Amino acid sequence: MRASTNQRQYRFPQNPSDAKSDSRRDKLPRTVWHSDQSRLLGSLGDRPITTRALSGSYSGSLYQVRRSSDNATRDIGVTSAGGYADAAAQDSFCANTTCLITIIYDQSGKGNNLTQAPAGGAAGGPDNLANATAAPTTLNGHKAYGVYVAAGTGYRNNHTSGIATGDQPEGMYAILDGTHFNGGCCFDYGNAETSSNDTGNGHMEAIYFGNIKVWGYGAGNGPWVMADLENGLFSGVNAGYNANDPSVNHRYLTAIVKGEPNQWAIRGGNAQSGGLSTFYSGQRPNVSGYNPMHKEGAIILGIGGDNSKGSAGTFYEGVMTSGYPSDATENAVQANITAAGYGAGGTGASSGPLHAVGAGKCLDVPNGTTTLGTQTQIYTCNGQAAQNWTRTSSNQLTVALGGTTLCLDAYGQGATAGTKVVTWSCNGQANQQWNVNSDGTVTGAQSGLCLDVTGASTADGALAELWSCNGGSNQQWTLG
Repeated sequence: MRASTNQRQYRFPQNPSDAKSDSRRDKLPRTVWHSDQSRLLGSLGDRPITTRALSGSYSGSLYQVRRSSDNATRDIGVTSAGGYADAAAQDSFCANTTCLITIIYDQSGKGNNLTQAPAGGAAGGPDNLANATAAPTTLNGHKAYGVYVAAGTGYRNNHTSGIATGDQPEGMYAILDGTHFNGGCCFDYGNAETSSNDTGNGHMEAIYFGNIKVWGYGAGNGPWVMADLENGLFSGVNAGYNANDPSVNHRYLTAIVKGEPNQWAIRGGNAQSGGLSTFYSGQRPNVSGYNPMHKEGAIILGIGGDNSKGSAGTFYEGVMTSGYPSDATENAVQANITAAGYGAGGTGASSGPLHAVGAGKCLDVPNGTTTLGTQTQIYTCNGQAAQNWTRTSSNQLTVALGGTTLCLDAYGQGATAGTKVVTWSCNGQANQQWNVNSDGTVTGAQSGLCLDVTGASTADGALAELWSCNGGSNQQWTLG
């Protein structure tokens, strides 16, 4: 996770003879990312990023974690200047306990750090903090962690520097998990009210991701990248349906929103490969209150402007900048993002917690019992042996408890929806073999069914079972 804040547009390498300036765009510097992305992006207003440094010279902290065992805190930096997050430092500090992300540092030097969001007009507070281990990832083989937002989680800064206000132009991008979303309001990253209250139409400009249809929506069933402009999520010029905003669910998703006087755009793409598509570019929404805009310059992550916090999502990095970035600049940003190698280069964790993505909890053996046939559950991640799973070369998922190694098992060799997922003595049978898939599902080799949290519950003690694979977040898992 990383945070960045400056006051120009994203900027990328060009031939000096091609670098032009006009009333709103700066000259583009001659440099290459990832070695110095901050220069490519120009003057940045906010850079919250927990996965890597944005500048080739940045050697400071990316984020801070606090562990529950003694409430001690530790800043997590990079392995080297301009490099990736030091995930090993977090793993060591948080061993055998739970850690929360308390601060996401701004790499721009403007001090726009994101911390626990306070109460707002829509909901009390302070909001929950993200579990520091719930969103593991890799970048070109380097382990890192994102910000896992379950409902109730939120970060904010109401006292910022260098963020666009009023009708000033700005742009922003975020890298998100396109498979982790819900229909709650509102999984946002961007510009919001400084009072944590809804102060009217046009007082926000933020990236939204999810499948809520209360306001605007796009083609298909979602999720969609939209803009939260306050009192409306917009997928285009119309306040409701806009056919050109597609459903997108890339495992790693680039989402972009930008706006200037009576002009704004939504863009997006696969953060692992390929380019960007423009989902909308045109005039402000055709309802009153959005032209001109009335942006206030606070920064939010995971919540709405009035602290609405019913949403879910996963955030890896983001940048806000003033100035209206050109499509060419954003295309260069996208090239740099794909070069960062999200999800690439690693062999995949072979042991560790099995995170239930939809709940933000871990697969758990109740009370660490060795009683055969005990149905597994999800529970708050705590680093204990009852949550430490190992994927073997024979595709078993094993857990070691009190000197006894047990296997994750489809009870009674069941192959129908609703079959209990239990622990049992390892016997090499097909009902103890599991496929850990690239789409985030874990499927039984015998049944082909998905490991599922019953009823999509997010509560401690919710039971695990087999169920028909349906793409739900309660069937999304990460190991390690």
